[in-house]
Amino acid sequence: MSGFDPVRIGIVSISDRASSGAYEDKGLPALQDWLRRALKNPIDFEPRLIPDEAPGISAALVELVDAGCSLVLTTGGTGPALRDVTPEATLAVAHKEMPGFGEQMRQISLRFVPTAILSRQVAVIRDRSLIINLPGQPKSIAETLEGLKDAEGTQLVPGIFAAVPYCIDLIGGPYLETDDTVCKAFRPKSAIRPAR
Repeated sequence: MSGFDPVRIGIVSISDRASSGAYEDKGLPALQDWLRRALKNPIDFEPRLIPDEAPGISAALVELVDAGCSLVLTTGGTGPALRDVTPEATLAVAHKEMPGFGEQMRQISLRFVPTAILSRQVAVIRDRSLIINLPGQPKSIAETLEGLKDAEGTQLVPGIFAAVPYCIDLIGGPYLETDDTVCKAFRPKSAIRPAR
């Protein structure tokens, strides 16, 4: 036994073309790979590959929360195109909005492309679950979660995942422990568990 709390994480890739088999989905493997590197906890993944349909997205999110996922990460469907409905479907199932996550993701992406202002990712809490919309590209997923570092590895812009473990603490979820070389979680001193 690792001594770390087990965690169930929902990962949802939203794409008409990938869900129909027109091309290979890269979102789910990118999410799994990053989370396995970032977290020391044993992870039970609940993957979903679904089309850009708001009712189906909302239903999948509710199903994953009800299945006990403390964290649900989506990828895809957050731009301004007519079929991009992930933020609306996410807000439709929200009990609380967490706007700081979307704000920070756009700040990170703006370091690379001026079109980052077109991204509409949101984050919400439903029951005891944190749901976060991430960008669609694997490289952008890693950048927004991890943040930006200089050549020496010094953090330039914090990634959003640094705040995820403490948020999950506050909503009654498992204690997530990160690999600091990938992404160091931030908690107030009073919320840090002694090292085992």
